[in-house]
Amino acid sequence: MSLSIKNQFLQANFTEKGAELTNLISLDSGTEYIWQADPQIWGRHAPILFPFVGRLKNDEYHYQGKTYHMGQHGFARDRDFKVVNHEATTISFQLTDDEQSWQIYPFAFELTVTYQLVDNELEVTYFVHNPAEKEDLYFSVGGHPGFNIPLTDENKFEDYYISYEPKKSRVQIPLVGPFNDAAHKTLASTDTDHDLSHDLFSGDALIYELHQPNTFTLKNDHNHQGISVSVPDAPYTGIWSPYPTTGNFVCIEPWWGIADNLETSGELTEKMGINQLAAGADFTGSFTITAHQRRAF
Repeated sequence: MSLSIKNQFLQANFTEKGAELTNLISLDSGTEYIWQADPQIWGRHAPILFPFVGRLKNDEYHYQGKTYHMGQHGFARDRDFKVVNHEATTISFQLTDDEQSWQIYPFAFELTVTYQLVDNELEVTYFVHNPAEKEDLYFSVGGHPGFNIPLTDENKFEDYYISYEPKKSRVQIPLVGPFNDAAHKTLASTDTDHDLSHDLFSGDALIYELHQPNTFTLKNDHNHQGISVSVPDAPYTGIWSPYPTTGNFVCIEPWWGIADNLETSGELTEKMGINQLAAGADFTGSFTITAHQRRAF
């Protein structure tokens, strides 16, 4: 079932499966900002990544002497969430542990995802609560929104570029296959804009290690229409478009977690980027999507 929120600038649509954002539409121009999930290229719109971001080595992890199996990006994107609040400009979804999740993820958890429209922005908040009485919760969470590029028929993919704020170099973590190779970090020249091309993603996602608030913008100089993702506190952000099969979209992905390292032991408590949440404690992570119309940024 499709659910909607709307203000005077934007309408956002969602599905209970995965609490996934499926549309972000300008009410002024009719522009659709979200990729429309062509299954021949990438059959998703904006999945939520939980309880892991990226791939586990051998699609498994070890915890308290047991081995558990799980595919890429965890299970939340394929589970039905419960709507716990729905107002004109705000909607919240919740997923909790159950018998099915305990087979592959032996933790009690509450994941609440809230979307709120404010002017020409969609604010996305992940709230994780550990309801256990004693045991810590180990998890990762992240966003994976895909944005249509180009946004109008008058432009092409290569007319756009990635702009980074603040203008400074960033640590980039390379991938070897689906796994991170943090031992070979480099310093990326993100103090300048990067022109978009499909070849830019020939090595898979561009993964940046972050230490302060950042904004990543996809824009062009022909009609000043674009999209920004502002990330106040995520430790990583990935930018991805498929290759060599290509599609006219780019994902900007704030992550509180990362794919397994090449040298991982497989022990969950030692996993790079894992979040450890004490019993009864809470975690909050957020990012903001800004839809830019035909005007100067």
